[in-house]
Amino acid sequence: MTTTSIRRPGRTAPLAAGWLGLWGGLALVGTLAGAGYPFGANDAYGEASLLRLLPVRYGPPVFAAVLLSAAVAALAMAGTARPPRPLRGLLLGYGWVVAVALAVVVPDVRVLMILGYLPMLVIGAPFGWPPVDYAQIFDWTLAAKFSALAAGLLLAAAVLAWQRRTAGACAACGRDGDEAGWTAPEAAARWGRWAAWTAAAIPLVYAATRLAWALGFPLGISRDLFEELHQTGLVWAGVGLGTFALLGAVLTLGLVQRWGEVFPRWMPGLAGRRVPPMLAVVPATLVAVAVTAGSLGELVTPEFWHVEGGLTSATFPVLFWPLWGPALGAATLAYNLRRRGACARCRRP
Repeated sequence: MTTTSIRRPGRTAPLAAGWLGLWGGLALVGTLAGAGYPFGANDAYGEASLLRLLPVRYGPPVFAAVLLSAAVAALAMAGTARPPRPLRGLLLGYGWVVAVALAVVVPDVRVLMILGYLPMLVIGAPFGWPPVDYAQIFDWTLAAKFSALAAGLLLAAAVLAWQRRTAGACAACGRDGDEAGWTAPEAAARWGRWAAWTAAAIPLVYAATRLAWALGFPLGISRDLFEELHQTGLVWAGVGLGTFALLGAVLTLGLVQRWGEVFPRWMPGLAGRRVPPMLAVVPATLVAVAVTAGSLGELVTPEFWHVEGGLTSATFPVLFWPLWGPALGAATLAYNLRRRGACARCRRP
């Protein structure tokens, strides 16, 4: 989702319809050709995905039907007329269900892992480390998962704008002239602070376990596994994820700190300038959705509960991931409510 589509919600529905139609057409081709389906049994990492429950032979036609019908729904939302209440409720219900399924169910934990490993993969590529086959990592399945995430976010933006518009509110900001209660900046500052600290604490616990392994402490794992991680160098992959989680925790606190609104003095060229709200809102929203998708995929994987004999200090932090995503999403919403200012579309303060 681009910042342009956020500022101009009227463009989001056609964008969503085009993206959904494109991938729906590919799914239809896969249905007719009997090949090309990237999920389920055809996904080498599919054990952490709910799509493993969908037989491969049914996958392409199901995706084709869902994506193409969602594209039609998105096009219907591009109009300005208010439909009858039953039709409006049907379109909203279907749109939100498909958007959540595409953004949360399809991507699974692999998208989150790639986001965590990406700095390491990009920086280490010229030096041949980590010793991995990039063609196997950045494959067709991963591209399909990221495209589903993009489709879900685009559709969610289109549905939200249409929901606001057909309710008589501003499609861009959601204001209807009676802003009070939990959406008021003062209220958002209060509950947003709790959400931000919660969202920051959870990755800190996860980072502590992974960084402890690199420092020589086999926290939550057996001595044999600990030695294997160090011998193979996989411990540094854990360091990468731990560092990513640690950085994410610090940036999350920026949603309720002064330096999240005004660039600090130690940033040459930017010091003292106002932080554009979308600079924080867009990546935080993406991470919140990716974390929610990753936690769902992990917790529904039977093998997860058998790691090291069950629940340990290594697996325990992941149990809080389902709370991490919503907490980060709530903190991001509160940040946006506090900093959005007057709407450029409806001029409401």
